Amino acid sequence: MDIKVLDKGFVKFIDSMGDDKAAVEAARVSYGNDTQKEDRTMTDKDKKLSSFLMDQGHFSPFEHLIMKFHVKAPIFVVRQWFRHRIGMSPNEMSRRYTSKQADEFYIPDHIRVQDTKNKQGSFKTDDKELTQKAINKIEKIYDETYSVYKELLDMGVAREMARTVLPVGQYTEFYITINLRALMHFIDLRADSHAQWEIQEYAKALAEFFEEKFPYTYKYFIEHHYSGDVLK
Repeated sequence: MDIKVLDKGFVKFIDSMGDDKAAVEAARVSYGNDTQKEDRTMTDKDKKLSSFLMDQGHFSPFEHLIMKFHVKAPIFVVRQWFRHRIGMSPNEMSRRYTSKQADEFYIPDHIRVQDTKNKQGSFKTDDKELTQKAINKIEKIYDETYSVYKELLDMGVAREMARTVLPVGQYTEFYITINLRALMHFIDLRADSHAQWEIQEYAKALAEFFEEKFPYTYKYFIEHHYSGDVLK
């Protein structure tokens, strides 16, 4: 179960814990009730409570729902991703230990130019000449830096030092375990046109798995809490 992202990246679903009903069961324990049921069907009362929790911002019950992913992404995307620290537990591949796939770099299929009115903004250019020229330069610097990286390794330089020449467009991989409260926060911010396009693509992939595994929680998240403009 994986979704291809960008030119060489992916998001793979590994595992999950809990279901939509688990969140409402966690909420009902507030009344001192042992509410866990063998039947995992969401009743009308369950759906109403789940919707209420999301609408009123009572998010702690959703922390009991967990998803684990294997992700491959450019380093610059991962650095943005790991700014989300609460409720996410990552383990990333280390270039101190391996040179595997060190020659894989993100090659964009379009070029965006800076928005002069918004420091964080950009927009896709229709200038084909500029696009091709920029992509050629990106590919050239990747080739040059990887060549130097290999030369350093061949000279006996340690991987932990040789990696210093590699750019942030290089791909890396990581496992990450996320509770749904943290996942919803991530999607709310990153599945939005104000976020960098590349990380939007990863947020959309996560949202697809979220909807598949926890359909009612996802439904009420979109209806009551999601403030972005990519998924609607």
